[in-house]
Amino acid sequence: MTAVAVPLRRGIDPALVVVLAGVSAALHVGKLPPALPVLREALGVTLLQAGFLLSLVQLAGMTLGLAVGLVADGLGLRRSMLAGLAVLAVASGVGGWARDPSDLLLLRALEGFGFLLVSLPAPSLIRQLVAPARMSAMLGIWGAYMPFGAAVALLCGPMVMAVVGWQGWWWGLAMLSAAMAALLGWAVAPDRTRRVPAHRQAPTRAAAEGWPARLQLTLRSPGPWLVALTFAMYSGQWLAVIGFLPSIYAQAALAGPLVGVLTALAAAVNMVGNVGAGRLLQRGVRVQGLIHAGFVAMAVGAWLAFGLENVAPAWLRYAGVLLFSMVGGLIPGTLFSLAVRLAPSERTVSTTVGWVQQWSSIGQFAGPPLVAWVASGVGGWHWTWAVTGGCSLLGMLLAARMAQLPSR
Repeated sequence: MTAVAVPLRRGIDPALVVVLAGVSAALHVGKLPPALPVLREALGVTLLQAGFLLSLVQLAGMTLGLAVGLVADGLGLRRSMLAGLAVLAVASGVGGWARDPSDLLLLRALEGFGFLLVSLPAPSLIRQLVAPARMSAMLGIWGAYMPFGAAVALLCGPMVMAVVGWQGWWWGLAMLSAAMAALLGWAVAPDRTRRVPAHRQAPTRAAAEGWPARLQLTLRSPGPWLVALTFAMYSGQWLAVIGFLPSIYAQAALAGPLVGVLTALAAAVNMVGNVGAGRLLQRGVRVQGLIHAGFVAMAVGAWLAFGLENVAPAWLRYAGVLLFSMVGGLIPGTLFSLAVRLAPSERTVSTTVGWVQQWSSIGQFAGPPLVAWVASGVGGWHWTWAVTGGCSLLGMLLAARMAQLPSR
């Protein structure tokens, strides 16, 4: 039996539709940063409220990642993604009518829940939709959904809002999510009719039972823990470095549209590593080697960007940021594949991805404040590379331990 149980509809690859659905969800995460200046003027959003608007998506991931993963495994992968896209469409559509910051805060939390419903079951669904030979490549492409969505939002958001305002930006993304829900529902067969090959069905009785058994099986297995902690080591430092790019721009006396382009480029090149990881895994490159290469590049890139603050020219420091983000992208592309392979059963893949998402959010929540605390203590950003280097070292140690585990 082949792994592809659903025929293509007029040449449309259902696994690619799943990736595009993830991109549409990621746009909702990335739509806010370019809109903050407009929202502060239009709705009187304070700096503190702006911080909460930015962090609410991560708060949802920190607190609900595992729970939503369990829901997705029980509800069904396709149904979960359709529900998440519907939640995003409704929340963003209603958000366009918001007249008070508190309304946006509530709807932002709802968008965080919808984002998890879309993103957590996607790797497992992709695995069911593609042949084994394509799995690593497609999961590598899936790993690029977040940086691609963030880059598109950073580039397109200001242009869209200049024409139709922030409300039009919100409503446009609501319509996009609704359209993606319709496309996903048409291109991907219902969960009950999609056949899963025997070698990918749940191997244990516990995995086929209710959510307590799936939760216990996931948290008692070392694979989900190691993948999740490694992802936290990556996500925390990536967001910290990309988030502090304005300090590099200020030192280089850069301002205006160029700043947005450079920021978007730094986020976008992360896709190169994600897609490359899938291709390299497909060609048999060792998982541990890819993760080690990514963490070494992040350590060196951060040192170039921050450690040579008063020595190297601005272009070299920015090249360090590009190295950090691009080659570092090997890590999430590889870890998404590992999350699928090291999940204790087919029925716990979304739960495992949810646990990984939860720790990724914890890393993103803790990384920037840690870097800022060090910077304030030493009076500058020149020791940022030491923090990111420590994260990279821990990530490589975790990867060495993962290499010793058998995969399904």
